[in-house]
Formats: sequence, structure tokens, C-alpha cells
Amino acid sequence: MRTNDETNEETGAGAGSRTGLGAESAPVRFDTKIAVVLRDDLELWQRLNVTAFLISGLGTASPEVIGEPYADADGTAYLPMLRQPVLVFEGTKETLTAAHGRALSRSLPRAVFTSDLFSTGNDRDNRAAVRAVGKDQLDLVGIAVYGPRNAVDKVLKGTRMHP
Repeated sequence: MRTNDETNEETGAGAGSRTGLGAESAPVRFDTKIAVVLRDDLELWQRLNVTAFLISGLGTASPEVIGEPYADADGTAYLPMLRQPVLVFEGTKETLTAAHGRALSRSLPRAVFTSDLFSTGNDRDNRAAVRAVGKDQLDLVGIAVYGPRNAVDKVLKGTRMHP
């Protein structure tokens, strides 16, 4: 299992890390990082659900994370997606709480998912569930964070890459 330190050189890896159509070129290196941290005691379906919800918030607050629309060779249009890889980490409840505090102290764009959201069924109730609890008492099961690589790396201290 890799630790966060082992991922610092990997942010250019994956889909979309090369430029040009069919041309060989150097990997794109991003000055920013998108990361999701999940609590390590979640069920698989919960991990997928939390990740999807958390990432959906970043594009609205930080539109620069969204790339250009896609099209296939037939000209069929597809929606744009994130322009860079999303790194997924995991940690204990305590590690997640500490990461949340570090993200807040650095004023990084962030999204949260609390355990209460598993029992709600819509956006209005989701927002009410988060609003009902102070930031230090949130029962976090996931956070997403975006920002300069070094700042996000500091937020991720103590986490490990999701298996």
C-alpha cells in the first residue's frame, strides 16, 4: 500500500496526462491536487457514493478544475470532466477529522460528507443535516479538497492511498 508521500510524483499519471492526439509528449504536471479522503470503515458502496458526491462539489466552486468537452471520432459530444486525476485516500475517523481541520486552516476549497447523509434522500435534507452540527462535531466519513499540491499534501498527512 502506498502512502501519500509516494504519490507526489504520480499526479500526472492516468487518463488525460498526455497532450496531443496520438502524439508522444511529456506527462502534464499539475501545480494543484484534487484529493478525496474516505473513512476506512465504510462499505464499498458507501465509498463509491461518498466519492461521487464529494467530487461533484469541486467543479462548482473551482471551475478551473473542469476540462474541455469530449467528442468521439463520429462527432458525438460528451460532457467535460475534471482536467486532472483525483487521488483517493483513506484514514481513520481521527485522521479524517485532523485532515478536515488542516483543510479549514488553509482555507482550501473542500466538500464534506457526514454519516448523517446516508439516511437522507435529497439535497435539502443533506444540507440541513450538515448545518445542524458544528464543524468540530461533524461525523465525517469523507472530505474532498483541492488546492496547491504542497498545501493538499499537508492536509493529507497520516492518510494512505485507497487500496
